[in-house]
Amino acid sequence: MAEKNELPPRYYLDYFRYLLRFVGEKYAHILNETEWEFLAAFNRLDENAQSLFVRFSNRRGAFFRVRRLNYSEIERWGAALLQLKAHGFAERIGAGHIDRAGELLDVFTKPELLDFAKHLQLDTKGKSSLKKAGVVDFLIEQADFDQLIEVIDATEPVVKVLHEGEVMLVKFLFFGTRAQDMTDFVVRDLGLLRFEEIDESKLVARFNTRKEVDDKLAVSLAREDFHLMRIAEVDPAEIYHWFMDWNERKGDLEDIAQTSYDRFALRVAGFLERKKALEAALTVFRLTPQPPSRERQVRVLHKLKNTEEALALCDLILQNPQNADEQFFAIDFINQQSGKVTKKRAKKSVTHYLHQSESLLIDPAYRYRVELGVAEALTQQGWQVTFSENYLWRGLFGLLFWDIIFDAGAAALHHPLQRSPSDLYQPRFFEKRREALLDRLDLLEQPEALRRHLETVFTEKTGTVNPLVDWFPEALQMVLVACQRIRADVLRKVIIDMMRNLREHTRGFPDLFAWTETDYCFVEVKSPTDNLSSQQLYWLQFFAANEVKAKVLRVEWDLPRPVEEEVALSSENEKQESNHVELGKNKE
Repeated sequence: MAEKNELPPRYYLDYFRYLLRFVGEKYAHILNETEWEFLAAFNRLDENAQSLFVRFSNRRGAFFRVRRLNYSEIERWGAALLQLKAHGFAERIGAGHIDRAGELLDVFTKPELLDFAKHLQLDTKGKSSLKKAGVVDFLIEQADFDQLIEVIDATEPVVKVLHEGEVMLVKFLFFGTRAQDMTDFVVRDLGLLRFEEIDESKLVARFNTRKEVDDKLAVSLAREDFHLMRIAEVDPAEIYHWFMDWNERKGDLEDIAQTSYDRFALRVAGFLERKKALEAALTVFRLTPQPPSRERQVRVLHKLKNTEEALALCDLILQNPQNADEQFFAIDFINQQSGKVTKKRAKKSVTHYLHQSESLLIDPAYRYRVELGVAEALTQQGWQVTFSENYLWRGLFGLLFWDIIFDAGAAALHHPLQRSPSDLYQPRFFEKRREALLDRLDLLEQPEALRRHLETVFTEKTGTVNPLVDWFPEALQMVLVACQRIRADVLRKVIIDMMRNLREHTRGFPDLFAWTETDYCFVEVKSPTDNLSSQQLYWLQFFAANEVKAKVLRVEWDLPRPVEEEVALSSENEKQESNHVELGKNKE
């Protein structure tokens, strides 16, 4: 990791200027006249006014108490604020802000809000026991907004920052998501995170048309609205009707927004299902085919006593399962329903596999550290053991294909703070890089060249953000050992299966990797109360079919026998000894 650095006083302004320049260059074909005017107007502000505006824009909310502004690096901030007002970047509060009254009042403390109410001669009896949100609601319902503004303005000047839409848009264009923000610049320059270095001239726009931007942004904003409604505990029926109205208005989405929409629909449907609004949940689940939509539809249909349709959907799933969860769920559901007819209880696929696996006695002191207990037991048997889980296979993939993953020629890198290519978990990741990925697999047949490649990438890229690689001391060693012990043709099969579906096939690998000088084994550890996941079963079966040595170890506690059991056993032994004595006497 890079050493921690100090940031210049106006670091945030440098970042914002860079962002505006970057967006202006990469998205000139998308910005409209209003947005171009915003960029030009911002550039005409002096440095103090620009700094104050960016300070406002980077903070939560749009309303600010003037007397609480305190930015030591901004000289004559009062003059800067006047300039922002004069050029349309800020304004004093007024009657036009009534739709955002809650946000405005939230900048004040609860005692201050109660004082406003008293100035307006409102009955505040019993209101002091309310939480701040309750006092805000009370003022919104009972106060005349124009009079409330006069009271606030007389008490302390408050301003509202403008150009919220333009600022939101340029940040969205830069990051391509609402999930990232300007703090990524900070963590990079402080040395807390290291991003893959890409020639800026090779970075490409994520969006090709304005509709792509508008569609993806619309989904993001709707998801945020849904989140706020959940926090406010809005009635599920009201949320359902809101979502369906929004869904109808959105029209056909561009492909770039579809993945976000699918996740959004699944989140809404899952919420409705948990709230027992089953018919509504089923309707929303049917809006997306993405997992786990079909599995949840089957479960909801079953709850609604529509088992026939649920079984028919399971048949469709088995014709083309999208992941292991779908596949094994459909098998188990069909078997379960068949068992009801034959009066035979059907075991789940994961349960059946687990019950057939090997068991291991370990000390109950490892009750909450079962993997460690198994690792130490294997070590006593002569194995070297490391906690591999997903780290080994993901790390091998990330190191082996690093330059291919971050190939700017794949048109999936859009800004310098990107953690991974935008298509990493999409089917097109493999489709666009097929030839390069498959060619790189030839390195598996060259042990020494493979070792050098993995060591070089690990050394050069240590600390660089890559969702497939975790940087810890043992990471490289376990990858190298696995490459030494596992045949190249077997490694190839696993890696090809991963690259075809990185979203699903980079999880569910066994907990432990154990090896000796001549052998190896992957071990999935299960405590007495644990079960296999579908993806874990997928890999265990895949490993078995492709000659990867792996097994499940069911932990059983090596408990001392209860005292009463020992007493009973002792009594039984004494009785048997007595019978032997009597038998001996009779023989004599």
